[in-house]
Amino acid sequence: MNKLTFISFITKALKPIACVGIFALILTGCSTKPAIPEAPQLAATPDYNYIVGPGDNLNISVWRNPELSMSVPVRPDGKIATPLVDDLVAQGKTSTEIARDIEKLLSKLVRDPVVTVIVTGFVGPYSEQIRVVGEAAKPQALPYKQKMTLLDVMIAVGGLTDFADGNGASIVRASEGGAQYSVRIKDLVKRGDIAANVEMKPGDILIIPQGWF
Repeated sequence: MNKLTFISFITKALKPIACVGIFALILTGCSTKPAIPEAPQLAATPDYNYIVGPGDNLNISVWRNPELSMSVPVRPDGKIATPLVDDLVAQGKTSTEIARDIEKLLSKLVRDPVVTVIVTGFVGPYSEQIRVVGEAAKPQALPYKQKMTLLDVMIAVGGLTDFADGNGASIVRASEGGAQYSVRIKDLVKRGDIAANVEMKPGDILIIPQGWF
């Protein structure tokens, strides 16, 4: 075997090895990506109070003044109006806070008003809603409810699409400055692994990516 033939043979022999090495480097580079921590199973806070938002409906009752009692919607600008109360900001407040605000305004015209506000339609402000994006059957925003879980959310959005990477999903938690947690939706809804169920928090964004295969 002459020198040129030998060099050609060695070059051909090393090509597969070089390809394997490059592939290994790619995998190594991918594996250096920091892992996302798993979402904690418990997240709800015991002192949570529902916050009113545009689209909610409020039942306002003024004791001994039925003419001032009525059901009103919260307008898109976050305000409500009644016969003696104009443009009261309701968005971002609890029903109790709204009742006290109405009492304060009515006290100028009505003696010792006692007001009760009950929320009868629930939408909530955008900052409190649970948003589901990506490969859900019906991506949407949902009003948050105390002790709401990942399973509750997935039932509401109709489960996963056929192309979803359910175990590659994650939660972006606005209440924790945008912290990201991994969740195993496929294990939860396809395999019935209840250990994969976690509690949601107001303002969570659930991201369900598409699978590669």
